[in-house]
Amino acid sequence: MKDRTKVLFLCTGNSCRSQMAEGWTRHFHGDIIDVWSAGIETHGLNPNAVAVMKEAGADISGHRSKNVTELLDIPFDFVITVCGDADERCPFFPGGSRVVHRGFDDPPKLARGKKTEEEKLDCYRRVRDEIRAFIKDLPRFLENLADGERR
Repeated sequence: MKDRTKVLFLCTGNSCRSQMAEGWTRHFHGDIIDVWSAGIETHGLNPNAVAVMKEAGADISGHRSKNVTELLDIPFDFVITVCGDADERCPFFPGGSRVVHRGFDDPPKLARGKKTEEEKLDCYRRVRDEIRAFIKDLPRFLENLADGERR
């Protein structure tokens, strides 16, 4: 029997995008994927990310912002960077972890300058939905990456 696939989502601060990706992965694929999220730094859990995930049916309120150094001893199969900064600053992972980049816009940056709270939350919702679409197809995405390694 094959071990469950181990995936880490990595972002700059582990406050929003990587947390959403972890939450959606647990929600859709928790039976086949062991998932973590972390940041190059820790910025705390973004309350707007928690709110928009909850309204879509995925509770991430129990998550905490983690620094990637806390997880370096886990033999990840895949490390997926979800922002450009994390992609550029991604540390070395021993044990053959495959590092891939799948970037998403930064909701707090998108929300800057928006006049109402609803307009700000819409920025988070858009990115939440883009991440959800990616995560729904995550097993096939990972399988294609693994197949590419065998060729």
